[in-house]
Amino acid sequence: MATSFPQKNRYTFTTFFFLLLLLLSIFFFSKRALEPSLVLYRDLNLKTPSLSPPTTSPQPISVFASPSDPERVDSSALQPISPRSESVSIESEFNGEVAVEEKSNGSVSAVVDDNAGNVFMEEKVRRPEKCDLYMGKWVKDEDYPLYRPGSCPYVDEAFRCQGNGRRDSEYLKWRWKPDGCDLPRFNATDFLMKLRGKRLMLVGDSMNRNQFESILCLLREGLPDKSKMYEIHGYKITKGRGYYVFNFLDYNCTVEFVRSHFLVKEGIRINSQGNSNPTLSIDRIDKSAKRWKRADILVFNTGHWWTHGKTARGKNYYKEGDFIYPKFDAAEAYRRSLRTWAKWIDENVNPEKQLVFYRGYSSAHFRGGDWDSGGTCNGETEPILSGAFLDNYPLKMKMVEEVIKEMRVPVLLLNVTRLTNFRKDGHPSIYGKNVTDGRKVSTRRQDCSHWCLPGVPDVWNELIYASLVLKQTISSTI
Repeated sequence: MATSFPQKNRYTFTTFFFLLLLLLSIFFFSKRALEPSLVLYRDLNLKTPSLSPPTTSPQPISVFASPSDPERVDSSALQPISPRSESVSIESEFNGEVAVEEKSNGSVSAVVDDNAGNVFMEEKVRRPEKCDLYMGKWVKDEDYPLYRPGSCPYVDEAFRCQGNGRRDSEYLKWRWKPDGCDLPRFNATDFLMKLRGKRLMLVGDSMNRNQFESILCLLREGLPDKSKMYEIHGYKITKGRGYYVFNFLDYNCTVEFVRSHFLVKEGIRINSQGNSNPTLSIDRIDKSAKRWKRADILVFNTGHWWTHGKTARGKNYYKEGDFIYPKFDAAEAYRRSLRTWAKWIDENVNPEKQLVFYRGYSSAHFRGGDWDSGGTCNGETEPILSGAFLDNYPLKMKMVEEVIKEMRVPVLLLNVTRLTNFRKDGHPSIYGKNVTDGRKVSTRRQDCSHWCLPGVPDVWNELIYASLVLKQTISSTI
């Protein structure tokens, strides 16, 4: 029996409907395959400057990320790099979706999905051929500081300038700008991802404690739940204690500080009158070195204590073996101490698994004296913008460069000397103690060596972040 006309129409309509559905599906999935990152780009809201040399038009945004597999701790992800590398490669591991495009001009673009529907980064990096991150100038930036004064509980009293009564605030709004490129905008979450499963340790004097407190405050900004960061012994940061370990629970990483004024061994001797006098063994590593071995990333410094009285005079102070020199040149003692440190690094650090930084000398700005002889810097509200002082480069820094060049293990020099030359406005000066309760501010002894926080040490940590960014190359498969 022939099929009726209504039945034919019904079958024709059904067939047409399924064909239309098939065509729409093909079109939809083809578009997704051809444009996998459209949704990711629309959702991306984190913008940072690129590392490309400045042009007449705004550069693409740049966020740098390379999170490791959270189930695996692999210190070898951080390889030591040369402080004077002329080319940049960026390499990352990621346990998720990555869309990568490399262009003929050397730039790389990437958007990462963490397999949980979250966008982690977009990357557009031009590889600067010869950009010295340490030659540049300070520029005003209303997005600074990177954390609010008074918002971070890890700044001790000596560096809490605003809380101690400093009223001017323009010194907080300066950003370091290298001459040939831009630093990547600091991203605390990305930095924490790079530290996942690792130990970052700062070793040195109170200037490194200044930097240590800065990095704690910067990383704290990347934590939605601030209680997930704490000092494992329950210690509050003060200048009297020499060892701190802060744990970041969500990232299984620690940021630590180990006090070592000289990086070599301090001791005492008993003189003929039965009194004890300090000594410095310039051929023996500091006793805290047993802790250094445990770190994945190390940041060393020494310098300011070498200008103190007994160290500068060098009388019955410097020691090699069992011999105490009646008189010894402080500069030569500094050089030999650096070589003792370098020898320890070469013998104890595995460059396949550990990364070493040495932070250079940070400039002081005393007028009319020194730290212990009436030197002052209060009333300074702007950086030095020109003049011979900007070209000051201490003999100690030349020695540091020489020693690092002789080493087997690559060490990255954070050469902050020149960028700190500018910043006579950034010191605590008379605001190193809390005087807001009505007590008179004493101007007799001023701190023109350390730095207010927020402030200049934040940039040192931005440079560590930039160094980690610049040593990686995106290599991934869609």
